[in-house]
Amino acid sequence: MRSFLFVPADSIAKFRKASTGEADALILDLEDSVAPDAKDKAREMLAEMLKAPRNRQQLFVRVNALDTGLSLTDLVSAMPHRPDGIVLPKSAHGDDVGKLAAWLDALEAAYDIEAGTTDIIAIVTETPESLFNLGSYKDASPRLAGMMWGAEDLAAAFGATHNRTGDGFFAAPFLMARNLCLAGAAAAGVMAIDTVCTNIGDVEALLSEVREARRDGFGAKAVIHPSHVDPVNRAFTPTSEEVDWARRVAAAFTDEPAAGVIRIDGKMVDRPHQRQARKILEAARSVRQRS
Repeated sequence: MRSFLFVPADSIAKFRKASTGEADALILDLEDSVAPDAKDKAREMLAEMLKAPRNRQQLFVRVNALDTGLSLTDLVSAMPHRPDGIVLPKSAHGDDVGKLAAWLDALEAAYDIEAGTTDIIAIVTETPESLFNLGSYKDASPRLAGMMWGAEDLAAAFGATHNRTGDGFFAAPFLMARNLCLAGAAAAGVMAIDTVCTNIGDVEALLSEVREARRDGFGAKAVIHPSHVDPVNRAFTPTSEEVDWARRVAAAFTDEPAAGVIRIDGKMVDRPHQRQARKILEAARSVRQRS
């Protein structure tokens, strides 16, 4: 998956529009985009969304944070309708994922859902405490499929006036959170998901963020507006040149399985490049399957 589009769970109209678009996954949001007095109604509308005929998109549900006392109610509303995954906001530690996983174990059994099929994506940088625990997600749960970072709640927790500099780049504390999320996801062996670009009308700003995210190792990006989906999908789709290079690297190591280093195009290619080639080919294969 390359793009995760947030959709308020209290808007059937926005869901219908999003479900006909090109986002690889929709995150049906019961948390920040729903007012406190609208949560119950949003849960009813969420059920309608999950029961609707599905296309190739995966459907995730962002529940309310564990410390609100609402997350289990959210899960009981969502799980009978078999979402593909749950997004856990304000996750402070791998233990939070473990707690959610235990609930999912019970709910899958209760609703006759195949055990272990509901994935978890944790948003892991929204509280100051969370920044000290990014290494705790390794082995937190086999359900953990991705780790996303977020800057808006973290800015509020820090008491920051802005989370970006005057030229639009993230300020140092938030870059630290971004990079720790990337490292934590790599350590856990799951996808790192870049945060949303809040400047909806600035396509160049979006493209800059996406290019940097892919360059550094993120596998996908969250978006909050349908107009951001296509640029994100294109940026996270391996180019024909990348696929050609990856195929040649894979073939070269297949031909010489005992080699530690191989020369391709006048450059030395070693085992880390082989792993990189495999990831490129896997990403390209996934895009073809979704198309």
